[in-house]
Amino acid sequence: MAAHPNPALTLRGVTLGYGERTVVGPVDLDIPAAQTTAIIGANGCGKSTLLRGLTRQLPLRSGTVEVLGRSVEGWPARDYARTVALLPQSPVAPEGMSVEQLVDRGRHPHRGWFGSSSRMDTEAVARALELTDLVELARRDITELSGGQRQRAWLALVLAQQTPVILLDEPTSYLDLSHQVELMDLVRSLPDPTVPTTAGTTASTAPSSTAGQGETERPRRATVVAVLHELNLAARTADHVIAMADGQVAAAGTPTEVLTPDLLLEVFGLDADVVRDPLLGHPVVLPRTAADRASAQERGLVTEPPSGDTLPSAPREDLR
Repeated sequence: MAAHPNPALTLRGVTLGYGERTVVGPVDLDIPAAQTTAIIGANGCGKSTLLRGLTRQLPLRSGTVEVLGRSVEGWPARDYARTVALLPQSPVAPEGMSVEQLVDRGRHPHRGWFGSSSRMDTEAVARALELTDLVELARRDITELSGGQRQRAWLALVLAQQTPVILLDEPTSYLDLSHQVELMDLVRSLPDPTVPTTAGTTASTAPSSTAGQGETERPRRATVVAVLHELNLAARTADHVIAMADGQVAAAGTPTEVLTPDLLLEVFGLDADVVRDPLLGHPVVLPRTAADRASAQERGLVTEPPSGDTLPSAPREDLR
């Protein structure tokens, strides 16, 4: 498996588990900086466990994890929270808390000892509410929201935290298809808030360019790692894909390199054709059953897409 020249996260010999049971590892992995990485795999393969290890919620049994070149061991909690934000599975908000109050909690790592809010805190919360389309719901109690609205509120908390590394565990849960696409498009476009722009401001506060003002250098993107179940959403939004099976990394690379018929069969037990999206160019997974193929043969139909539309399987030795 090829190493990245400037990874945001580096894992070497990492094993993780619960009790006496090892769930993940040993894993050697580089996660590229300033890109969106999707972790895919069947239920129980260790995706969420791996993410918990990256966030120090689960102690490493062995190995090392580095974030932006620094070992996660011994990193002060407040400093770490300024660097890495996590949206876990099914988070629970305290009773009686409004959406705005929840999102404001994302600013805690940036505040002083007395916890008073600064203008930057207020602007960060307002911007996060705007990006997640929650401005009109800011005063509502979290418990009054639908599942999808609640998920967007938790994402807004993560956005308000303004970290260069964002870890998301099934962020599209409870969202309808249109909001899944909107959310992941938003996440992959987030700037790294720690990198100054050409104007001298940080990317999180710099104004966006407008048409007619000439070319403007795009801000460096945040590093995003998301556990996703929907393969076609991962293919559409990720720059880098990690496929896991039985606690191991089965493949890592671009969506085109990883999402092949052979790998889908190996990792998911899924018979599928993989074609290219005619507009965006990313792979599209088309699940097939034995009945599908038998029916197509009976009707004299081709059971595979035309050769010009298929994505060739990448050599397996290039993926390991």
